[in-house]
Amino acid sequence: MHIDRSYFGFACRAAAFGFLMAGTTSLMQAQQSSSLVSTSLVSTGSTLRVPLFVASNTAPADPASYSSSSSSSSSSLDDAAGPRFDLSSSALESSQPPPRRRYGRPNYSDSHSNPDGSEKYTFMAGAGASAAIGDTHRYETEGFALQVGGGRNWNKTFGVMLQFDYDKFGLQGATIANQEYIYNFCTYADVTAGGCSPEGPTAASSATPIDGNNHVWSFTLDPTYTLKTEGSLGAYAVLGGGFYHKVTNFTTPEAEEECYYFCEEVEANANIDHYTSNAFGVNGGFGLTYKFSHFSNERFYVEAKYVLMLNSQRHGVTSANVANSPLSATDFYPANSNRTTFIPVIFGLRF
Repeated sequence: MHIDRSYFGFACRAAAFGFLMAGTTSLMQAQQSSSLVSTSLVSTGSTLRVPLFVASNTAPADPASYSSSSSSSSSSLDDAAGPRFDLSSSALESSQPPPRRRYGRPNYSDSHSNPDGSEKYTFMAGAGASAAIGDTHRYETEGFALQVGGGRNWNKTFGVMLQFDYDKFGLQGATIANQEYIYNFCTYADVTAGGCSPEGPTAASSATPIDGNNHVWSFTLDPTYTLKTEGSLGAYAVLGGGFYHKVTNFTTPEAEEECYYFCEEVEANANIDHYTSNAFGVNGGFGLTYKFSHFSNERFYVEAKYVLMLNSQRHGVTSANVANSPLSATDFYPANSNRTTFIPVIFGLRF
């Protein structure tokens, strides 16, 4: 019986020693793993607090002592483990990158677009009506207008257009009657020279009929300011100037021998007289645009401008001074060089 007790005691001691060695080995492995985790996290520039729980047979007497013991043990573990993760709110806030800066609107600048996304180059084409106004309306009537152009946009607001405009007008009935009177007028010198019959001035109502027309073409440079609007509807203002060329033609409506200070055979609708005038001119007006869709560059536009052609006044033969005009006179329509004012209204496309 004594021998059995000895073997039993030896077995108990061996078991206790085995459990002690197993616990020590587990603790060392846990500490080694914590150290490896902390070391790997240091290389990423972050910290993480890894709590390590150790089993204990005894519980702390009070929370205060538990806190102090936990703090001390945590400090010792922190010192042993080296750098660690810290999940506290202050640590997380300090470890976050700074807020992203705002750098303004996107930059779309390339060979066809400006930095603000607008197209660098623009083109236009349209047609409409043109109305003579002011003194010009006294001898010209309404007509039609054509317009084409292209230019450069510097941004969504400002651009410059190079335009070609063609405006054609008719002549007032009084203008045609005065010209018929002038062309059919016979002076005493004309009769002596055998140029016409001796009846004297021919009444306008019985004069040989004529017809006529007038047109103005121009090349202008027009800065354009686009107003800020919302949606598909847009608006712009234009102010520019350039070279204007004005032409007036007088024609005969039928083929016969005509006598206009001279007699000759003329063809139907042929020019019997022709006048030109070149001058600098200015224009200014407003326009409205409508985009067909949000992503479309094509826009329908309507534009109205005031045009002033700064002609130089000339002297010539009129119905009032025809009786006193010398035979060497050549300008039988000085109104062609009068200052010209008109308003074209154009409908077309911009793209």
